[in-house]
Amino acid sequence: MGYGKDAEALAQQYEEVPFERVHGHLLRWLPSAAGRAVDIGAGSGRDAAALAARGHEVVAVEPTPELRQVGRRLYGDAPIDWVDDALPALPRLRGTFDLVLLSAVWMHLDERERADGMRRLAELTAPGGCVAMTLRHGPPPAGRRMFAVTAAETIALAERSGLVAVDQGERPDWLARPHVRWSTLVFRQQGSTVDGSAG
Repeated sequence: MGYGKDAEALAQQYEEVPFERVHGHLLRWLPSAAGRAVDIGAGSGRDAAALAARGHEVVAVEPTPELRQVGRRLYGDAPIDWVDDALPALPRLRGTFDLVLLSAVWMHLDERERADGMRRLAELTAPGGCVAMTLRHGPPPAGRRMFAVTAAETIALAERSGLVAVDQGERPDWLARPHVRWSTLVFRQQGSTVDGSAG
């Protein structure tokens, strides 16, 4: 994806914006009790560490060795299980999770990978659990593999996999990059209670 050689600089960027600001839309959907959470594309570990600090059992999935190394250095004291794995198959993940988080990940997958990946996310989500993701819109940085994705396409794909959208929003780029904006989406397994009371 082009992240390895810039790992240190990227980690510094990620760490400048706190979890609560990036994922304010998600806070009301976090499990009220400690549960299992997986951060797919965990980067520097900022989000995984924030979830671990809230008492969750956290798996951080990051396919870039340099970023895993940075994450382990920054958050070595946090109870985080780091895993070298990647969408769409995520073959090394086992079991289900109460929260599946993908921050700035989905746009790296092409159309086929997104279809396969969404089915896998649904498999990984525990009954009543949430899938939360942010979608990046705008021109990709040089050397990065990115595809145009929309909230509407992602919602339709999720519904076909048994996930229903319970929260949707738009926000600016917290790093103030020109022409970059974000969609925020939260999904739950169909049939679960949709009241936002889990946190």
